[in-house]
Amino acid sequence: MNDKQKTIAKEASFSGVGLHTGSLTTVTFKPAPPDTGIVFYRVDLPEKPAIPADIDHVVDVSRGTTVGVGDARVHTVEHCMAALNGLGIDNLIIELDADEMPNGDGSALPVMSTLLRAGLTEQDAERQYIVVDRPVYYRQDDVTLNVLPSDELRVTMTIAYDHVAIGTQYASFTITEETFRNQIAPARTFCFLREVKMLQDAGLIQGGSLESAVVIGDEAILNDELRFPDEMVRHKILDLIGDTYLLGRRLKGHIIGVKCGHEKNVMFSKQIKKFYGNGAEAAIIRDYKVSSLRQKPVLDVNQIMKMLPHRYPFLLVDRILAFERLKRATGIKNVTVNEPYFQGHWPDIPVMPGVLIIEAMAQVSAVLVFGDNGEPNGQVAFFMGVEKARFRRTVVPGDQLVIETEMVHWRHNAYKAKAVALVDGTVAAEAVMTFSLLENPV
Repeated sequence: MNDKQKTIAKEASFSGVGLHTGSLTTVTFKPAPPDTGIVFYRVDLPEKPAIPADIDHVVDVSRGTTVGVGDARVHTVEHCMAALNGLGIDNLIIELDADEMPNGDGSALPVMSTLLRAGLTEQDAERQYIVVDRPVYYRQDDVTLNVLPSDELRVTMTIAYDHVAIGTQYASFTITEETFRNQIAPARTFCFLREVKMLQDAGLIQGGSLESAVVIGDEAILNDELRFPDEMVRHKILDLIGDTYLLGRRLKGHIIGVKCGHEKNVMFSKQIKKFYGNGAEAAIIRDYKVSSLRQKPVLDVNQIMKMLPHRYPFLLVDRILAFERLKRATGIKNVTVNEPYFQGHWPDIPVMPGVLIIEAMAQVSAVLVFGDNGEPNGQVAFFMGVEKARFRRTVVPGDQLVIETEMVHWRHNAYKAKAVALVDGTVAAEAVMTFSLLENPV
């Protein structure tokens, strides 16, 4: 049975100071009819302008997410949007008498507690989801955000800071109402003490204090205690849950993020909207990527296992998309967080080992030497050497390696091939490999 849309049972309010503007704000939540979505109203302004809470109305991402229409703004909406997403609220009117959501303790608890006090109620309308059936990738510098197919909303996050009090943190949660309420909503925003003056000079965190955030000094956390040992990465998950809810619908997909923040969250959400919301492919997803997800394989995994002796956990090719004997081949390796080597390389910041990228490239290259029908004829390709190996970028869970290999030359049973492994059209690794074709000793 499909889920029903939800709103709140009655009106509820709370007041507080905005983190960045320092504005004293009273926010009032009101029930809304089915298919209304989430709409902010600035009741302190003439004509009480409405500001839809959607990705097209994001106007600023400076240390928070701001939505606006014309001159009307609502700053720092991400914690509120996270609470709505986590509680499964589809339709809501939010009235504010100032320009920023109250910050409270820097978590989603103030909003969530107010909404739970009002009570949640189902509506006579079916909930619509964004169901991820094809991956969407976003990458800029060392920030990556991917969403993979899943029957539920799951968020996996890795952060890394050069600070003894944080270091590298990793967390992964399936986002249910219970999980959100107990594991995500209490996580507070955080900032570094050394940044405070710079932010204040920029007109930000005018309402900041030790009661409104986790403040990190040069060597230690200044607050009395953390709510979770990994509170910082949990708050990054909270922000991402809020920012992606600006898509207007809940996601069914597995989001994997590394070192992301509001700006990248919003760009990623726009990417998802282009891919799913408008029925068009995202501009930065290369043609080969889209076609590789849809194209019928020349060799499926069952045929590959007839050609290669490798088995779990060392079969590193999922499909062969193109295959011309002794000329060229194209194969795919989908990298998931369930790969066994991520348990040790490394648990806190999973990165695919370079030697295994080379192995995947070698396995695709081995396909080049077999017969036109893809049959090994009792022979096995043995890896003999590697030259000019270069690693251009890291490969992490959620990436898809597209491996293109081309025969350089061959004679009798000695072969040399050049292979390139790409992620999102960018070279991740390249190498020239030599191997021999020998009789299978088994």
